[in-house]
Amino acid sequence: QLFTVLSALQVSISLNKVELSVGESKFFICTAIGEPVRLEWYNPQGERIVPSKRMALHTETSRSRLIIYNAIIEDAGIYRCQATDATGHTEEASVVLEIYQRLTFRDVQSPQEFRHGETAEVVCDVISSPVPVVVWYYQDKEITEEHHSKFQVLANNNLQIQQVTKADEGVYRCEASVEARGEIDFVDIAMVVNVPPVLSVFQQSFNATADYQESVTFTCMTSGSPDPVVTWHRKGQQLEPSEQYIITRLEGGRSMLTIRNIRQGDGGTYTCKATNKAGSQEREIFLKVFVQPHITQLKNVTAVEGSAAMISCVAEGEPLPDISWRRASDGQTFVDGDKSQDGRFEVRGRHGKSVLTISGVRLTDLGRFDCEALSRIGGHQKSMFLDIEYIPKFLTNHTIYYSWEGNPVNISCDVMSNPPATMLWRRERFTISAEGTANTRVHSADGKSVLEVTPMSDRDFGRYNCTARNNIGVRYQEFILAQADVPSNPYSVRLSAVSQRLATVTFMKPDSHGGVPISYYLVQYKEVGSQDWRDVKSHSIQTTVVLTGLEPNTTYEVRVAAVNGKGQGEFSHTETFQTLPIREPSPPAVHGQRGMGKAYRLGLVKQDDGGMPIVEYIVKYKTDKEEQWMTKLVPGANDFAMLQPLQWNTRYEVEITARNVKGLSEPTFYQFFMPQKPDITAESLFSGMGLGTVVGLGLGALLLLLVLVDVSCFFLRHCGLLMCITRTLCSKKTATSGKGKEIEEGKAAYLKLPLKEENGKESLKPDTIEIKVHSDNSIHTKPDDSKA
Repeated sequence: QLFTVLSALQVSISLNKVELSVGESKFFICTAIGEPVRLEWYNPQGERIVPSKRMALHTETSRSRLIIYNAIIEDAGIYRCQATDATGHTEEASVVLEIYQRLTFRDVQSPQEFRHGETAEVVCDVISSPVPVVVWYYQDKEITEEHHSKFQVLANNNLQIQQVTKADEGVYRCEASVEARGEIDFVDIAMVVNVPPVLSVFQQSFNATADYQESVTFTCMTSGSPDPVVTWHRKGQQLEPSEQYIITRLEGGRSMLTIRNIRQGDGGTYTCKATNKAGSQEREIFLKVFVQPHITQLKNVTAVEGSAAMISCVAEGEPLPDISWRRASDGQTFVDGDKSQDGRFEVRGRHGKSVLTISGVRLTDLGRFDCEALSRIGGHQKSMFLDIEYIPKFLTNHTIYYSWEGNPVNISCDVMSNPPATMLWRRERFTISAEGTANTRVHSADGKSVLEVTPMSDRDFGRYNCTARNNIGVRYQEFILAQADVPSNPYSVRLSAVSQRLATVTFMKPDSHGGVPISYYLVQYKEVGSQDWRDVKSHSIQTTVVLTGLEPNTTYEVRVAAVNGKGQGEFSHTETFQTLPIREPSPPAVHGQRGMGKAYRLGLVKQDDGGMPIVEYIVKYKTDKEEQWMTKLVPGANDFAMLQPLQWNTRYEVEITARNVKGLSEPTFYQFFMPQKPDITAESLFSGMGLGTVVGLGLGALLLLLVLVDVSCFFLRHCGLLMCITRTLCSKKTATSGKGKEIEEGKAAYLKLPLKEENGKESLKPDTIEIKVHSDNSIHTKPDDSKA
């Protein structure tokens, strides 16, 4: 304490020397002894302290407190407290205030970022009083200023790094200390090195074809720190993802732009741009779009016959296509500079346009022309139709028509024209209206006009005129309606193929059909001496007629006339012929094929019967090792004979003779061979049958088995369905008969099944299968009576 002794007034301050850190607060108490009338404080500059926010005063009569808030360096110095009494006498006391700065890191940022290759200055702003000592550490090692070292601690305590690289990146420690106070502190600063983007492309140019829904993908590879942002640009505009542009970013700095459904307008330069904090870089990629040739202009052309026609074909594409022409009618092609041999066709073209010029257009030029645009990447073809207008042309030379009074006739005027012609009929300079007259009527169709005329008198015969007109010109054609006559007589009547009951008449057509077509020929014939002619009409206009139902050995007369719409013409001269007398049949013709089982089917071909029906065929057959012939008679109406039963693996000889009432024909000889006995198994038997057939056979066999069992039960065991029926119908006989008698009667019983004859009719006699039931329960058949 400091005590000041002045008569009766004394002043003291609680502290005489104080050390204070910047930012701290402190208060001082000044006490006065005596009778002070005023207590005042003075700052180190000698100025009376006026209360403020940082310096507060609390003064009483003999006590005053000075408070210093948040001290700053400028607050240091000597503070005085002065007391004044009533007489004006003053006494004072003082206190020394020392202010020091503690270690303080001001606004040290972390991380601090720098660009690759530049000189980096890592800032460590630290203050203290006295001035601190700063040391830098990296990876737990002190950074020293060695000779040629890239590291240097600057006077402002910042760390300077020459040509910083990514390898210099990391955490640096700035450590500050004040030896006088033993004060030490540090701050860790992350130093980041930003590397500008490095951009590369795999392929700088691409080719694609438009309008084929093709896609192409560009790829950019980037590196840098931080990872660059890749954007794609075209014509100065950044591309945004869409249905057409698909942008894909993959790991490893790869960015891809896919262009879908490439069109012609997609060709050009695309830019890949990579950007980060350290900078940006761009690369260009060129897309060459090839466009398939496409014909944009080709129209149908209409030309007038004899004039010139120019057909134009325009095509586009990249590269520009070559254009050629093809005439569809004959396949002839024309290219630029070509000229046909006749000089009528010529082609000239340039810059995707070709013109085909046809001079002196003919009707044969009518039709399709194909234009083909071709380049090295493809082709396109379109077709046009050259339509030719021409004056009407008459299509028929048939200008003379025949008819007769009351018979309508159609006079046809057929015209070919383009555009279609209007057609009129004229008669002696008078136009026949479409409604017609009493005996004329007009029927019109495309390219045809038919005048129906029904002649009523001689004046309706004569000349009729057909006029055809279109905008190209007019043409006329004259028709003549003449009176028809009956045909002239046929000639060269001949008889051929004359037999007992048939004769074929042939003749030549008449020289004149009378103007209208012949409808048919009338053939008349009769026996010599008879007055009654019999008529036979030809089939249509055939010049051969067959006469049937003739009598054998008879002389006939025959003549022929032609008939047309007008009537019947004159008869030809009369021809005489005689039918053949009745004789024996000619030898029969045969063909054979295997039958079922041990049978052979011998087909009989109908032959000349000699004028009388064949009564029967005598079929004799034997094996080639036997002498004796077996004979089978077959009715003459039959067309086959069935030989059975035959022997397996045997050759047979056959002799067939036909008989009519006149006698026997010459025999026909035939041979056939019966094969080995087949190995019949269930598989081979049923393999060719359907399911229904197999089931039907099975049911039939089951039914037959049931019948046989029932028969056996009836005779042997006195039971079964037959036994029941017998007892019901013959109860009296059954009651009086003995068992032994029943068995004997049973032995004589037969089961008779009907067969079919060769003509298909069912019969019980004489071909009957007889099955005897014996007492030993076995079933035997009579082989001699078995026929298939």
